[in-house]
Amino acid sequence: MVKIQEAENQIVIHCEVFDQRPGDSDLLTPSIEMHQELLHRVPDLAAADAGFFSDANEAAAKQLGVKQVAVPSRCTKSEKRKQEQKKRWFKDAQKWRTGCEGRISVLKRRHGLNRSRYKGTPGMKRWVGLGVLADNMINIGLHLASRR
Repeated sequence: MVKIQEAENQIVIHCEVFDQRPGDSDLLTPSIEMHQELLHRVPDLAAADAGFFSDANEAAAKQLGVKQVAVPSRCTKSEKRKQEQKKRWFKDAQKWRTGCEGRISVLKRRHGLNRSRYKGTPGMKRWVGLGVLADNMINIGLHLASRR
């Protein structure tokens, strides 16, 4: 399994290859901490799919300083929670997150990440890293070109 962590302008800031699939809910807090380590600030907004939800994750994200946490709860019975998930900022964050799913698809199609050309876990990590690096170069170039 590969975890891709994206920031603004479709730039992948961190990727990780796992030997065994971890639970999604175990990845949210370490992802925010990695964002802080790499960019020296926590994100204003953290968005993820429902697999990442837990009350503990939401509390930890807010304790780390994330202003808005947009991780839907699949089975909430709380009316307050349901209303929070209907707010415009939450829906917009989920649309942005859905766009991130496209990043994975692009990495697979454009850079062949659906199948590693190298063998073993070290080879897979190298293959993913090269694909992310190539994609970031394209996206940085596109962003700079659009500013002209």
